[in-house]
Amino acid sequence: MDHDSYGDDYIRDILRTCRTIAMVGASPHWNRPSYFAMKYLQEKGYRVIPVNPRAKGKEILGETVYGTLEEIPEPIDMVDCFRASEAIPPIAEAAIRIGAKVLWMQLGVRNDEAARQAEAAGLKVVMNRCPKIEYGRLSGEIAWMGVNTGVISSRKAKKV
Repeated sequence: MDHDSYGDDYIRDILRTCRTIAMVGASPHWNRPSYFAMKYLQEKGYRVIPVNPRAKGKEILGETVYGTLEEIPEPIDMVDCFRASEAIPPIAEAAIRIGAKVLWMQLGVRNDEAARQAEAAGLKVVMNRCPKIEYGRLSGEIAWMGVNTGVISSRKAKKV
């Protein structure tokens, strides 16, 4: 698998077949990227189960938080990792043990050895991508409208 480039069909198949997602590194704080991603995926019909040892037993967006993947009492289709690249190998091992179908690493997260290990065990792997962004892109919710108009800019606004 070429992890520098994923075909749309590969991503689309994962997003269509995975319905239950364990989000490792889910944050209870509304202003964190994992919170936004979890909320969005829930709104799209996915069951997202948060995994965060510091928030174990609490709730995030109506779901009980578990300390580890092994504590989740139901089957998991995808393990979505909001953790640093160096933290991925034990998560990949746990994803294999619980029988997950997909190991997904968020934007900026890549661990080729963990990917090889997961793929050798039969899991699909995605690295350096966000399922929220990919869902939006493939569904047409994220489009080029407004992007190249000059209205949206990262530059400081000029004084009128």
